[in-house]
Order: sequence, then C-alpha cells, then structure tokens
Amino acid sequence: MRHYGMFTDEGNKVVDGIVIAAKELGWSFGDVYRILSVISRAEGFGEATDTAVREYVYEALEGV
Repeated sequence: MRHYGMFTDEGNKVVDGIVIAAKELGWSFGDVYRILSVISRAEGFGEATDTAVREYVYEALEGV
C-alpha cells in the first residue's frame, strides 16, 4: 500500500484501492478527483481532497 497523505492507514488503503481501480479501468485524474470529493464527506476522510493527497494520487496515476 502506498502513502497518499491520508491521516490514517485506513484512509491510505481506500485511496490506494481507488488508484488501483483507476489504473485498471483507465480513469482520468478528474474521475478520481470526483470520487475523492465524495469520500471526503465521510467521517474520517475529510482530507481526501487536500493538496498533498491530490498530488500523491496524481503522481501514482501518471507514474511521475
């Protein structure tokens, strides 16, 4: 599991699962951001749209 800047291991696992699915299904960063926006409303996942998380996700998707 990669670190995505989430505050908990559970949060990093959720985001990692989203990134893995995005790669397999050919989703764009915009698609993933919309999902992160939804989960950021859930208790314990508020940081899902923070700049650091978005940057880690982008790097994982783009292989930067």
